[in-house]
Amino acid sequence: MFWLALAGGAPAMALAVWALWRPPFDPLTRWTLLFALLATWWGVAFAVRERFMRPMQTLSNLLAAMREGDTSIRARGADTDTAYGLAMWEVNALTDTVGRQRLDAMEATALLARVMDSIDVAVFAFDPAQRLRLLNREAEALLAMPAERALGREAASLGLGDALVGDTPRLVELSLAGRSGRWELRRGRYRHDGRPHDLLVLSDLSRALREEERQAWQRLIRVLSHEINNSLAPIQSLAGSLQTVLDRGPLSGDSTASVHQGLAVIESRAQALGRFMHAYAQLARLPAPRRTAVDVGVWVRRVAALETRVPVAVVAGPAVQLQADADQLEQLLINLVRNAADAVLESGGSVAVGWSLDEDVLELRVEDDGPGLAETANLFVPFFTTKPEGSGIGLALSRQIAEGHGGSLVLENRGRVRGCVARVRLPVGG
Repeated sequence: MFWLALAGGAPAMALAVWALWRPPFDPLTRWTLLFALLATWWGVAFAVRERFMRPMQTLSNLLAAMREGDTSIRARGADTDTAYGLAMWEVNALTDTVGRQRLDAMEATALLARVMDSIDVAVFAFDPAQRLRLLNREAEALLAMPAERALGREAASLGLGDALVGDTPRLVELSLAGRSGRWELRRGRYRHDGRPHDLLVLSDLSRALREEERQAWQRLIRVLSHEINNSLAPIQSLAGSLQTVLDRGPLSGDSTASVHQGLAVIESRAQALGRFMHAYAQLARLPAPRRTAVDVGVWVRRVAALETRVPVAVVAGPAVQLQADADQLEQLLINLVRNAADAVLESGGSVAVGWSLDEDVLELRVEDDGPGLAETANLFVPFFTTKPEGSGIGLALSRQIAEGHGGSLVLENRGRVRGCVARVRLPVGG
């Protein structure tokens, strides 16, 4: 700008010098006026330079502060009436926008850090050289080292080298410094600084499995205790009463009858306890399915004919064959039909069995118009029953059979109409 200002005044200076060297100026006047013109020329050029440089320096300072993360500085004289004011106004608006975006990014980063530290899965991030670049608190506990020591180390040295290759998701057995067990491994890709990084997520299945196992044992022990106490309590009471009768001396006719009656009750309760233990063994020793071709229509009609207490209607579906264990499927359907018949015995209703085909999945329905389900939480808990003579394994065994064939069993109330429906879904191909 300085040299441009000088160049802009050069023609006027040249004309002024030419005029000074013409009469009537004497030499002293000429040199005095020339010095004054030169000083003015250079002074104006410097003024133009400063007039240009000051706004540029202000603009540079604002942009440098923005680059350093300081969005608190604003330019004065920001208005839209002049080019300079409009530029400063735009810079101020840009500073506001950058400040809001930076605050949003900081809040999002803080939220992400809080979420990562709150979840109970281990999260690792590795760069293309398989060096650890990010981990959360659960990952620190898994490695048994703080982030300061773990960051920058290679995956192989942390025991995670094999986790960065192979299929995903999958189950893996890991033995690391902080913990060992079974884990679900998931892996994905993301980009940082223009380079691909690996995101590794490990979910501890051992903890969840142990919790599920503990709850299953609690339910099982609760039901076992209830059933065994129901048998042992009267046996213990009767044994004490019989001992009292025997201690009185020789047995009379009435005493003999009481002893025989008490022994009969003890025998009955012991037999009930024996049946209960046999049912437990049956549930625990269910073999793997031996698959053969099973005609669904023949299977359903044969089981429906076995129930003679109430009418069982067969609502025929499409002709289809399953690759399944015929004996196990028969036991499954017998249990469901018997439960439905028990439900409608008092109301004098009926039971219907039908099936449909959804692509390669068979859905079998056993419907009744009984009172419906009042207790749904313990339906499939082994040995839980609401029937006076029930064993409590029918539904548990039926679901075990269905799941052994790759299917499922669900019981639910029919909703708009009275009664219950059991839905069995089985893959056609086995």
